[in-house]
Amino acid sequence: MSNCPATKRWQRNKRVHFIGAAPPERFTHASKLTSYLGLTPGEHSSSLKKRRTGITKAGPARLRWCLVQACWAAWTHYPNEPLVLWARQVAERRGRMVGIVAMARKLSGILFAMLRDQTPYNAERVCKSMR
Repeated sequence: MSNCPATKRWQRNKRVHFIGAAPPERFTHASKLTSYLGLTPGEHSSSLKKRRTGITKAGPARLRWCLVQACWAAWTHYPNEPLVLWARQVAERRGRMVGIVAMARKLSGILFAMLRDQTPYNAERVCKSMR
């Protein structure tokens, strides 16, 4: 177990458990973390043609898997959480798998902010950020 205060804070939270991939100072912004985790869309473009691909799958596959599994668990057990409601809206438009991966990407940004600001999970704050 880590002696990091953020790790202990996350472990006390009922819905978020810290996995531990890298020190928080390594990433300057949430988008850097999501890119590291391979949760950003890829692109295969040339000249005037833009081709978007699925997620890049760069970085630690096990950590990405854990985030996706956490999202599936939230999808099943916390259907009224703001993040899950948002993911269900995405899933209606793009499909359930895309909704879950989008939720994992959003969750990684939330976890980054929790670590950066040293704050617990706040569902009301998540609601405000999704408007």
